Amino acid sequence: MRRILSGMQPTNRLQLGNYLGALRNWVALQDQNYQCLYCVVDMHAITQPYDAATLAQSTREAAAAYIAAGVDPKKCILFVQSAVADLHAELMWYLATMTQIGKLNRMTQFKDKAGKDSERVGLGLYAYPVLMAADILLYKATHVPVGHDQKQHLELAREIAATFNHRYGQDFFPQPEPQILGEATRVMSLRDGTQKMSKSDPSDLSRINLTDDADMIADKIKRAKTDPHPLPDTVEGLAGRPEADNLLTIYAALSGRAKADVVAEFAGQQFSQFKPKLAEVCVAALSPITARMRELLQDPAEIDAILRDGGSQAREIGAPVMADVRKIMGLWS
Repeated sequence: MRRILSGMQPTNRLQLGNYLGALRNWVALQDQNYQCLYCVVDMHAITQPYDAATLAQSTREAAAAYIAAGVDPKKCILFVQSAVADLHAELMWYLATMTQIGKLNRMTQFKDKAGKDSERVGLGLYAYPVLMAADILLYKATHVPVGHDQKQHLELAREIAATFNHRYGQDFFPQPEPQILGEATRVMSLRDGTQKMSKSDPSDLSRINLTDDADMIADKIKRAKTDPHPLPDTVEGLAGRPEADNLLTIYAALSGRAKADVVAEFAGQQFSQFKPKLAEVCVAALSPITARMRELLQDPAEIDAILRDGGSQAREIGAPVMADVRKIMGLWS
C-alpha cells in the first residue's frame, strides 16, 4: 500500500506558505492512490519554549486549518501526534540507539534554530530528526511530502530505516520517498525575499496568516518589500529580484496559472499597479478558508471528536508495527 505521512507543528498560526507548500498538496493527494495520514505534530512543538496554556487550542486551530483548506477526515486519517505519544516516543528511542551522532551533527536546521546557543538548547531539538523518522516509520509511510528544508531530515529517516533493516536482517521498514509538489513549494517572506515565509517570524507583516481578513491581507501586500524597477517581461528577468519573484510566484500559484503567463500579463507595470491585483487573488483564495476555520472553531467539540477518531485509526496502524519492532529487536513481551 502506498501511504502518505505528513504534519505541521501547532506553533503560531498557519500561513500562506504552509497552504501553498503543504496543505494544498495534501488535499490533492487525498484523491490519488494513497492512504493519507495527516498529523498535528505537537510533540515537535515542545522542543523549544512554548506556552503550555495555549498548546491544546493551537492544536485545534491547526486541525481546523487543515480541514478548512480541504483535508477531509472521511478521506484521510487526521490526528494529533501526542494521541499516539507512547508509540511515537518508544520507536524514537529504539531508532535513537542506531542513529549516529555524526549524522545528527550535520543537520542544518538544528544549527539554524539553535544559533549561538547550541550548548544550551534541549536534547529534544537536537534529536528532532529521530522523532521525525519515528513519525514516518511507525506507519510504514512510503511517501512524505516535504519542503526543501525538511528534505535532509527525510534522508536521515531513509538511512535509519536502512540501518534497522540491515542490523536485523529483515526488509521491514520501507524507504520513504520525498514528494516535493507544486510550483510554490517555497514561499518567501514579504519583508525579505531571500528568507522563507515563516509563522515564527517576529514580524507579522512578513506573512499572510490563514486567519487574516481581507483588509489585513491587502495591507500586508501593499507594504510588501519590492524594488524600484518595473516588472520584467520574462521569467529570466526576475533573476536577482527576489521580492518581485516571490510576489509573482504567489500570484501564479493562487491563480493556478504558469508564472510565465503572469509575468507576460504584468510586464512593464509598476508594483503599485500589480499589488492590488495580487491582493484580490489572495483574498479570493484565502477568504473561504478563513471563514471555514472560524466556523469550525466555534464548535471545538467537533474538532476534538475528529481528532480522537483519527488518533484511534492511527493507533490501529502503528500498534502492530511496534509489536513487530519489539519482536524483531528481541525485547521482552
